[in-house]
Amino acid sequence: MDRNAILDFQDHLLQWFWANRRTMPWREVPSPYRIWISEVMLQQTRVETVIPYFQRFLAKYPTVADLAQSDEEELLKQWEGLGYYSRARNLRHAAQEILERFQGEVPQTFEELRTLKGIGEYTAGAVASMAFGQRVPAVDGNVYRVMARVTGCREDIAQGKTQKLLKAETLNVLPDHHVGDFNQALMELGATVCIPKGVPKCGQCPVKDHCEAFRETLQEEIPVKGKAKERRQEERTVLILEQAGRYAVRRREEPGILHGLYELPNVSGYYSKEEIQAMLAEKGMTALAMTALPEQKIVFSHLEWHLEGYQVKLKEEGGGYRFASLQEIRESFSVASAFQGYLTLLENEENALKAEGGETCR
Repeated sequence: MDRNAILDFQDHLLQWFWANRRTMPWREVPSPYRIWISEVMLQQTRVETVIPYFQRFLAKYPTVADLAQSDEEELLKQWEGLGYYSRARNLRHAAQEILERFQGEVPQTFEELRTLKGIGEYTAGAVASMAFGQRVPAVDGNVYRVMARVTGCREDIAQGKTQKLLKAETLNVLPDHHVGDFNQALMELGATVCIPKGVPKCGQCPVKDHCEAFRETLQEEIPVKGKAKERRQEERTVLILEQAGRYAVRRREEPGILHGLYELPNVSGYYSKEEIQAMLAEKGMTALAMTALPEQKIVFSHLEWHLEGYQVKLKEEGGGYRFASLQEIRESFSVASAFQGYLTLLENEENALKAEGGETCR
C-alpha cells in the first residue's frame, strides 16, 4: 500500500473499532498490570472463557506485589480450567522480577518487557502499545490471518519466514498515534469478521477495499496452512481409589506436561483388573471391589491420551497418596483438566445417591 492507502486503512479500521469493539474488563480499566494479565490469559483461550477467570484473578491478586508473593499451589488452583499452567508460573516469576528490578512497576518498553519470564514478542508488543503507546506491533494468530489476506500472502502461515514478513507488513501499517487501539482493532477484526473457520464476513469488513484476498476472491484459500504434525498418542490407565469416602490424589512432580498439578493415580499403558490388584498390593493396599470406568480421550496440543480405568474400593489408605473428600479436592487441589471428567463422574454418583436418600460408599 502507498502512504495514502495506509492512512485510509488506519482511519477506517480505527473508526470501525471504536464503534464496534467488544466490552472487556481490561479495556474498561486498562492499567499495564491488567493488560498484561489479560493478554497472557488470552493466549490459546477465548475471550468469553477468560472474562470470569480474569475477574476472579484480579480480585485475588490485585497488584504486581500480590502476584509476586502468591503461593504457587493457590495460584495454580486459581488458574484451574485455563490450561497451559506454565503461563501462571511464568506470571508469578515475572511479577517477582518486576518487584526486584523495576520497583514494582510494569516496565514501559518492548525491550524491557521481553526480558521478563514468559513474555514473548506478542505479549511485549501488546503491553507496550496498549499501556504505554509504544509503536510496536502485537501480532497474534488473528493478526497473521488478517494481514495474510490483506497482502494476499500465499506462503505457509506457520513458517517462521512467513510470520516475519507479516510482522513487517503489520509494522508498516501501524499509525503513530492510537497504536494500542490499532493493534486491538486488528485482533478484533480477526476474531469477529476475518474469522478463522467458515466464510469470513467480508461484507462487514471496514478495510475490504485494501484486501488482496477479497479482490481476488481468495478469502477461503488464504491464509495457507501446511499440514499439521500428527499428535503422539499414549494409552494410560487411571485409578479412582476410594476409602471411606476419600479419594487418592497425587502431585505430578516429573517435569513436562501437567508438572506441579494434582492428578488421579495413573500409569502408562492399559492394565487388567488382576494387574491393578497386584500393583496395589505391592503398595500395601487391598482392593475390595473394582469397576471399569468409561474410556476417555484427552487432547493436548502435541499429544493425545487414551484413558481407561477402574474405580477401586480400598480396604485401607496407602501408596503414598493423599486422600481427601471430593469437596476438598474440588476446593483445595488444582487438578489437571485431563482428570476432570472422572471427578465429574464421581460427583454425579454422589448426587444420585443423595437424591435417592442413600450414602456414598464407605
